[in-house]
Amino acid sequence: MKPFHFLSLLLFLLIISACTPTATPVMPVANPGAALYQEEFADNTSGWDRVSNENGIMDYDGGGYRMLIQKPNTNMWSTPKKDFGDVHIEADAMRLNGPYENRAGLICRDQNGNYYFFLISNDGYYGVGKFIGGQATLLGQEMMQPSAFINKDGINHLRADCVGNTLTFYINNNQVATVQDSDLTHGDIGLLAGTFSQPGVDVLFDHYVVTQP
Repeated sequence: MKPFHFLSLLLFLLIISACTPTATPVMPVANPGAALYQEEFADNTSGWDRVSNENGIMDYDGGGYRMLIQKPNTNMWSTPKKDFGDVHIEADAMRLNGPYENRAGLICRDQNGNYYFFLISNDGYYGVGKFIGGQATLLGQEMMQPSAFINKDGINHLRADCVGNTLTFYINNNQVATVQDSDLTHGDIGLLAGTFSQPGVDVLFDHYVVTQP
């Protein structure tokens, strides 16, 4: 098992890097399977954060969305400023450079910096949890757990289902976790990447799709 350093409040106080979205009306419910939102990151004016500071870079890059984290024990995340209830979220994540002990994944139901997260590390671990009130908590696990479904090199296809109070995580079309939590019922969607003890995590995301459960 892998210690989940992401839980330290001190680390989060050092690294809140993304803009807080303005509240918007919850999107209307569509038919099951209908696309609610789609992003190929080809247009750098589509609403995702474009940030470059001492913590790192978040920006459109080469037809994807790149997150380069330049400090240890640091997380950065970005959202397109939307508001959804129940969703299926899918995206591809690829390590470009940096340590294999990293964090990359999806978030849902972001409300003023409180959200659910679904993460992998390229050294073969995953975690599902929530970040609320400045504190990160894993759900259904005390530490990040190993998974043979994670590609240590190449693309990992990630899927997060946020439906009612059930949160389900898939890695390369394999279900790895299902947990229950009712703290957040709707909010923004997004992407997250971060470092553990080594800086230089460099991740590219692409093919971001949100559908109606």
